[in-house]
Amino acid sequence: MHPPVLYSFRRCPYAMRARLALWASGTVCELREVVLARKPAALLVASAKGTVPVLVLTDNQVVDQSLDIMLWALRRNDPLQWLPENGNALTQAMKLVAHCDGEFKFHLDRYKYPNRFGLPDGHTHRAQGAVFLALLNEQLIQTPNLGGFSAGLADMATAPFVRQFAHTDPAWFAQQPWPELQSWLTGFEGSTAYQAVMKPYVAWAPEHAPVLFPAAPNAII
Repeated sequence: MHPPVLYSFRRCPYAMRARLALWASGTVCELREVVLARKPAALLVASAKGTVPVLVLTDNQVVDQSLDIMLWALRRNDPLQWLPENGNALTQAMKLVAHCDGEFKFHLDRYKYPNRFGLPDGHTHRAQGAVFLALLNEQLIQTPNLGGFSAGLADMATAPFVRQFAHTDPAWFAQQPWPELQSWLTGFEGSTAYQAVMKPYVAWAPEHAPVLFPAAPNAII
């Protein structure tokens, strides 16, 4: 059986979270690394939105939202128990991710790319995005991870975006009074999961041999 096809871009936080869940579930895919400035025709055929990630399943069903890819993969197989065990915990995790994807992402984009939005700098949006980060730090004072004592969906869906915010101005981020958040992010970047999903790949072309991800002995198709 041909594995699902994942269109991805290494540094995109949406694609990163999708790869994290696919790695955790052991779901092997054919990885197609995309250069966003030269989007392949096959990507646009699969999903007209033309952004990554896009997962084309073996029955040609298309899943083109990163959180949906995470849920699909983890509901299929969740050996690390990233999905919350009860409905209330899942609801809380999804609310946190919605805050990340909504208000926080809005400010993150304008902080990181002020010129795109006609802004002289991103300082105002940095301050507004910092409100969310302070909330995360407060949660991490209570538990070592956002979902509790073990890393889970909320952590893995949120960390790629916190990472992008932190790396926009690392010196500024390091000076903030968020020791728990800073430690949590350092732990994420040093984790086996992060290292596994951040391996660089050459841009995909139709004539290339398939590249399988993850390349693990316990992976499933």
